[in-house]
Amino acid sequence: MSEQYLRITSTVIGVFLVIGMGALARYLKWFTSEVDRSLAGFLSNVLLPAFFFNRIMTDESLSANIAAWTPSFYGFALTILGFVVSTAIATSVGRWFGLDDASKKRTFSLCTGVANYGYIPFPLAEAFYPGCVVALLIHNVGVDIALWSVGLYIISGRGLKQSWRRIVFSPPLISVAIGILIRQIGIHGWVPRPLLHMTDQLGRCSIPIGLVLSGAIIYDCITKLELKNAWRQLLLASIVRAFALPILFLVVSKYSSISNELREVLLLQAAMPTATLPIVMTRLFNQNLETACVVVVGTSLLGLITIPFWMVIGARWLGI
Repeated sequence: MSEQYLRITSTVIGVFLVIGMGALARYLKWFTSEVDRSLAGFLSNVLLPAFFFNRIMTDESLSANIAAWTPSFYGFALTILGFVVSTAIATSVGRWFGLDDASKKRTFSLCTGVANYGYIPFPLAEAFYPGCVVALLIHNVGVDIALWSVGLYIISGRGLKQSWRRIVFSPPLISVAIGILIRQIGIHGWVPRPLLHMTDQLGRCSIPIGLVLSGAIIYDCITKLELKNAWRQLLLASIVRAFALPILFLVVSKYSSISNELREVLLLQAAMPTATLPIVMTRLFNQNLETACVVVVGTSLLGLITIPFWMVIGARWLGI
């Protein structure tokens, strides 16, 4: 178990080192705050759509068979479940945990509601459950749809009437919709190679740039952090993300009629801390960055303990 713990921990630390480079660049003034919003816009409007589209077009495991998309359904449904639980908690008891205005509650709901579904689980899947890597890829399509529809609605704070156009016409959601449509029709082989090459090159930039930008934003937040509210927000986020949601995810995995590969994916998702991309979305929509940083950084650091815990305990309970 100690060897397994070290392998899991080294993967998580590797992600933190990339984030740390963003913080170091901010500290050395190589990466100034003036570019944050424009880079966040470029990431969400160009790099991520390219990444999603290329992934859907080139992954041969994605087919026109609707049953092959079952992991996407679970990714979408469980992310929505995370948003519902986080929003309910933030609305009902948030004021006692430092969430004293609407912006903090929206930020908490977004950040706590979505688990890390790329940067950490992929290396862990390859190391411990290589058979579930394809299912994880398909699962993440559903998470992307939930994040850029319901998640965008939560963080925009404008209400459905004012924000529905931005949700429907958000580039990440459009790229996923077009990719799925092309796949379902069966004409993905007609997509020009130069277009695939372009989206591949742009998509490769999305994850490292997202991590570096998150690190720079985190550095700014930490220097302005009010510890009085920070520890209370982290306590609540930890209860939701590291305790309540893992149990819900494992229960769904245990009692659903799903493949072993998808069960392994849900185990990985149950063990995950919050995703880092919501920090960028929070910056893009001018919401509360301090809350985002507390939730993301705090649960990720806690993940050095909780990820191995849930992966070991969950695997035993699920029998995988």
